[in-house]
Amino acid sequence: MNKRTRQVSYFLSSQYFSDGLRTTLSILLPSLLFMQFGQLQTGLAMSLGALNVSISDAPGPVAHRRNGMTVTVLFAFLVTLITGFARMNAYILGAEILLFSFFFSMLGIYGNRATSVGTAAVLIMILMLDRPLDAAGVIHESLCVLIGGLWYTGISLLATRLQPYRLAQQALGQCIHEMAKLMAIKADFYTISTNLDEDYRRLITQQVVVSEKQDAVREVLFKSRRIVAESTRMGRLLLLTFVDVVDLYEQITAMYYDYAAIRERFGGSGVLEKIARLIRYLSVSLDHIGLAIQSPVPIPMHQADDMTLALDRLKRRIDSLGDQEGSTLVLKKVLVSLRNVSQRLTTLQNNLAMPVIDPVQADNLEYGRFVSHQEIDLKSFRDNLTFGSAVFRHAVRLSLAMLIGFVLTKLLPYGHHSYWVLLTIAVILKPAFSLTKQRNIERIIGTLVGGLMGVLVLTFIPDKTIHFWFMVLFMLGTYSTQRTYYIVMVICVTPFVLILFSFLGVSYVGVAEERLFDTFLGGTIALIAGYLLFPQWESEQLLKPMKAVLKANIRYIQLLLDSLSGRPIALVDYKLARKEVYVTSANLGSAFERMLSEPKHKQRNEKLIYEFVVLNHVLSANVATITSAQLNGETKTYPAAVLRPVKRALHTLTESLRRLDSAEAKPASETIVSDSVPSVSTVYDTSLLEQLNFIQQISSDIGKLVERAKR
Repeated sequence: MNKRTRQVSYFLSSQYFSDGLRTTLSILLPSLLFMQFGQLQTGLAMSLGALNVSISDAPGPVAHRRNGMTVTVLFAFLVTLITGFARMNAYILGAEILLFSFFFSMLGIYGNRATSVGTAAVLIMILMLDRPLDAAGVIHESLCVLIGGLWYTGISLLATRLQPYRLAQQALGQCIHEMAKLMAIKADFYTISTNLDEDYRRLITQQVVVSEKQDAVREVLFKSRRIVAESTRMGRLLLLTFVDVVDLYEQITAMYYDYAAIRERFGGSGVLEKIARLIRYLSVSLDHIGLAIQSPVPIPMHQADDMTLALDRLKRRIDSLGDQEGSTLVLKKVLVSLRNVSQRLTTLQNNLAMPVIDPVQADNLEYGRFVSHQEIDLKSFRDNLTFGSAVFRHAVRLSLAMLIGFVLTKLLPYGHHSYWVLLTIAVILKPAFSLTKQRNIERIIGTLVGGLMGVLVLTFIPDKTIHFWFMVLFMLGTYSTQRTYYIVMVICVTPFVLILFSFLGVSYVGVAEERLFDTFLGGTIALIAGYLLFPQWESEQLLKPMKAVLKANIRYIQLLLDSLSGRPIALVDYKLARKEVYVTSANLGSAFERMLSEPKHKQRNEKLIYEFVVLNHVLSANVATITSAQLNGETKTYPAAVLRPVKRALHTLTESLRRLDSAEAKPASETIVSDSVPSVSTVYDTSLLEQLNFIQQISSDIGKLVERAKR
């Protein structure tokens, strides 16, 4: 199966497409059904309720999804009712827009699902602004929205009931798919024609994506009672496969070497191209595993039968170099890493083909410790009512921008669909200015392209039946890409709306012109608000993720020191520390990428931060290599000469953390003294000491960067 075919198969079997299909059907069916009885407006109101609830139906445990959708249904009913009566007076409506935009944006303090619930409530408020209803009509509309929301909730929960493991399979498959992409990027480090800095940037960006996908899998697996608590074969298989996948990710991440030196020494030998080709081959094998897990029907997996022969050929090629290009020890280490990855892939394939599940092994990990738990209480809300809270700043910014947009639509000679301005503001304006700018560009481009597509369809294809199927196709595209490809979603939603209005008897040309003007106006307001109203620039926020990365790596190195000192390390503690390193590194990489998208004069120390990100990646990769080997081998106690560079690295990172924030770090002497234990001499590989010295050097370089950044 070639790459393009796999991409299409991944999309068609993904959570995004299945959600898009379910949302499209849930929205269409009420309108089509009631249209047959001459009650199209009733059907549209129910469809609106279904659309609203679909926004909060993000992937996750069934209980969380059910609770989120239930709250959304309640909010949708109340907001529809209040807005329907408030719109009878412009001043009251303006006050509602201000207060509701603020309150529902503040729900972001309770996590992503609560954020989507708040977004849905703001959306239903906006869509009710231009509904010319009397008191009886408002009540009728509110009840229809309520019924439509319950209709979607029932459909969604029924689908989960019928396929209880489908969501977990899709989340795990997508996670493996993104890991395969990361492995392919790793291959570029051995391709002498690529730029190493660019390779590192792409690697960091992809690590952010992989971290997000791993968190999504943890949410679905570790918070689902059916999977964790019940001893079903499929649940255990998914759990153990994910554990193996994270271990494989550690192996991929730990494949770090001095690529500049490798290229310089072996670039002309041709061996690096062979290594890159093998890594890409392994990434394809991994991609097939992800597709096999995600696909609803069994598909043959990509067999890596010839990997042993290929690795043997690579070994002979490395041996043939002899001393021509200098020591080939580093290439032999690369070969060992490739063998390990190949063996892990084979194990994954065999487990999926003929799973052997050990219930004791399956219950070893304390899964609840690997996921965060968000408490929803009034105290958190009150504590965030300060300009020190990013959520509060965004809530104030959004509410003021929405009020400004509403006032402008009342003052300007306007059409009948001014809600589009507020809708544009609501979806474009994000807490980070970089995201607001990106959404603004994508919204404008998407509206232009989508508007042109819609006008062409309506102008040159007179058949109303074909219009309907085009509308269904654009709906499916809209709801399948709303969480992944925003620009594609906008391109699809614009012709969908134009065709819908043509069915309702409204001039599609006038609607297209108005949509374009609304988008420019709303986008301009959002961009100005993001820049001027209480902005929080990423350069001012980077200290927090930098400190988190240092703390995670200190903990990681502490476990390395414990293992070298002969202390037993609990597997769950090691995996928790490893997860923290991955998550904090991804958060820092994401913040750094956002900073680069901000105005140039608002960026600070971008080169230093980039070096900090790369060096911490290098550090954690080397620590993972040694620590995982220690855990898999027999326990040894190493002499003081081996422990010394690890203690120095720990001391350096602790000092760096204190420079960033003295409240975050214990005194360095205390850390080192507490780690001091009697050492027993033993035979050890000198390459281990070389790698530990390298860890010390990297830690020293990180310390120098922190010192320069604090000047």
